[in-house]
Amino acid sequence: MRNQIRFTGVGGQGVILGGEILAAAKIREGGYGVKAATYTSQVRGGPTKVDILLDDHEILFPYANEGEIEFMLSTAQVSFDQFKDGVKEGGIIVIEPNLVQASDEDRKRWKIFEIPIITIAKEEVGNVVTQSVVALAIAYYMTKVIDRELLLETMISKVPPKVVDLNKKAFDIGEKYAKQALGE
Repeated sequence: MRNQIRFTGVGGQGVILGGEILAAAKIREGGYGVKAATYTSQVRGGPTKVDILLDDHEILFPYANEGEIEFMLSTAQVSFDQFKDGVKEGGIIVIEPNLVQASDEDRKRWKIFEIPIITIAKEEVGNVVTQSVVALAIAYYMTKVIDRELLLETMISKVPPKVVDLNKKAFDIGEKYAKQALGE
């Protein structure tokens, strides 16, 4: 079964890292995972998106099908506005409410959840750089497209050893917020 996930933000927010970890975890599981990133020439601050395709079968075209993405997470208004239409009707979109505002029309088209990802990373985890792992945990919990332990192992393999414990904490906290958002 193919899953299509999209992370959007601006350069410097770790959007691409989250996609890389998800795709790598699917490969470790024995399936196929690819990430296709789009970003501007700006190193920081430009619109960024990464589409993550996960499948049990070989992926011959490494780009998401617009209008068929099941889940999107966005931490920047410019990217939300630019890339939201790729999400299928009724799909899930998680937004950082301090930086992204969804319209009433958006709320009619998609299931929108507001989770303050950057604030969580900064204030509860203690390091804003962990926002990509908070986002990864939210995406994992809301989609369940990959085994949790395998995803954690993959994340740990991608971060420097000195910040493993901090990133484990970020993952646990992100997962907690996803549970709360879903009312579980």
